[in-house]
Amino acid sequence: MANTYTQIYIQVVFAVQGRQCLIQPEHKEEIYKFITGIVTNRDQKMLQINGVADHVHLLVGLKPSIALSDLVRDIKAGSSKFINDNHWVRGKFAWQEGFGAFSYGHSQLDKVVGYVRDQEIHHRQNSFKHEYLALLRKFDIAFEDKYVFDFIENDAAEGQ
Repeated sequence: MANTYTQIYIQVVFAVQGRQCLIQPEHKEEIYKFITGIVTNRDQKMLQINGVADHVHLLVGLKPSIALSDLVRDIKAGSSKFINDNHWVRGKFAWQEGFGAFSYGHSQLDKVVGYVRDQEIHHRQNSFKHEYLALLRKFDIAFEDKYVFDFIENDAAEGQ
């Protein structure tokens, strides 16, 4: 796209199906490298990726050559296949439907990169539910509890 100039930074967050803790520490790096490869092969820029056992955060520099939903679809489908082909979980691995996407300005990048990089530290004190709902509220995104990553169904299991 000649003469197209953009600066779009998006943090994408998505969870393992049922918010199960299936991303094992010994496989995280390979999974994140694989996801980064998908982003790069779609001509987008991965700025930071990290997460914990039940969800992933990506900070992406997005070009207008692809719809965000198409990129996330490709990431989730490709990484699910990668995890299943490597037999890293019992049964079938899948990501939950949907995702969160939050936009940032250039001046906010250092802070967001740090936030994504430090997910393990952050989640020592905050659950994914708390974190995700806080992001939705911070960005003033309207939502219904029953559609937010199966939180309602899983609350009893978490004691929340």
